[in-house]
Amino acid sequence: MNKEKNILSKIQTELKAPKGQTNKFGGYKYRSAEDILEAIKPLLKKYECDLTISDDMVEVGGRVYVQATAMLSCDGTEAGIIGETSAFAREAETKKGMDDAQITGSASSYARKYASMDYSLLTILKTLTLPTTTASQQK
Repeated sequence: MNKEKNILSKIQTELKAPKGQTNKFGGYKYRSAEDILEAIKPLLKKYECDLTISDDMVEVGGRVYVQATAMLSCDGTEAGIIGETSAFAREAETKKGMDDAQITGSASSYARKYASMDYSLLTILKTLTLPTTTASQQK
């Protein structure tokens, strides 16, 4: 397990994912899920690891959330799983200019972004209003 922790530490230390996007309305900088995944791909290749992200729909208090789970594995088997983390994003009931599939897709992208950020120890916005949990917090 020390080898796996060492690999995780190296990936977290070497990962650089700058906030390369700008919100047109608020003018703030942010990083997209795609930015994070593009930044981590070379490190996954370097350390022969895989990052798998999956989505589940979860009902909490009568509202539907997308739960994205990011799992890091370094030998392609369950025994090689170094860790996993999850993040949640709530679907909006309506969003101007979007159909139902686009609303779900944007919630999925948002949840995947925060699961990836949480797992790779990137700074999470302090103003985040959606619940996020990690495997270590659930224990």
